Amino acid sequence: MSLSGPTTTAPLTEERDSDAAQAAGNARSERGREERRTGYLLISPTFVIVTVMVVLPILWTFSLAFQQVRLLNLSQTGIIGSYSLDNFVAVLTSSGFVDALVTTLIYSVAGTACAIGLGLVAALALRRPFRGRGLVRSAMLLPYVAPVVAATFVWSTMLNPQFGLLNHYGTSLLGWTEPIAFLSSSDSPSLFGFDLPLSTALLSVVLFEGWRSFPFAFLFLTARMQAIPETLEEAAVVDGATLTQRFRYIVLPQLLPTIAVLTVLRFIWTFNNFDDIYLLTGGGAGTSVVTVRVYDYLINRGDIGAAAAQALVLAAILAVLVGIYLKVFGRSEEVA
Repeated sequence: MSLSGPTTTAPLTEERDSDAAQAAGNARSERGREERRTGYLLISPTFVIVTVMVVLPILWTFSLAFQQVRLLNLSQTGIIGSYSLDNFVAVLTSSGFVDALVTTLIYSVAGTACAIGLGLVAALALRRPFRGRGLVRSAMLLPYVAPVVAATFVWSTMLNPQFGLLNHYGTSLLGWTEPIAFLSSSDSPSLFGFDLPLSTALLSVVLFEGWRSFPFAFLFLTARMQAIPETLEEAAVVDGATLTQRFRYIVLPQLLPTIAVLTVLRFIWTFNNFDDIYLLTGGGAGTSVVTVRVYDYLINRGDIGAAAAQALVLAAILAVLVGIYLKVFGRSEEVA
């Protein structure tokens, strides 16, 4: 009797342990399914919004780009229709498309460089503490947060050739022989004896883009500068480095990754910019970028198919340019 006790209890113990392990596994599996259901429930509003607001419009644009759709027959147009490449051929061979594309590239590159350059200068100027620095930093954000309609109205008034502030002081103090039509002149201005490859109106909208967008770069660069260890510059000062040398060998290398990100973001946004140019010049005087042509095809001509095709061409060109930039400069940043 005494020898049979362990023999009978061992299988019972193993069975209880197996049941307990199975119950624990089932509990973990049920808890995992519950967590997944909760996760799906939480992301479902975002999924619905992205699908309705982003995915479906993109698919609809693709569909319209390959169909002959005008404003009059838009209600009869569906996803499935008579597809062709006629819209793309008409857009790519239309007069002025290449000129608009070149203008868009010049405007994007110059506007991006101007915005980041002004932001870097502002961040360096306000880097050291002084009384009222917080107020000045807050004032730097006004161009970026101001409504674009109000900002363009101020600039249009300031640059007006008849009663503009800039022309007033230019003719009275700077010796200008006649007022300059900054927003309607298609002449190429000269700089140090060289004619710039852009019109006066395009130069004006580039400067406006730089002025309006530099606070964005200013915020990013200021935040990155505050993270630079002070010991690096203190050691450079002890070694006798000048201010220029400290910026070139210490500050600038720390800012290059941030500048690279800013370049990509600002280039994408400037490449797709429409409201600044349209409100300032209406696309005239050598400022007709591709986005203005898309608006012209869509609103003035009512050719929805051609407008959608032109928008897709613009998106494809932008994707190629950004891909080249990331492949060339992104790899160098990773190596560094």
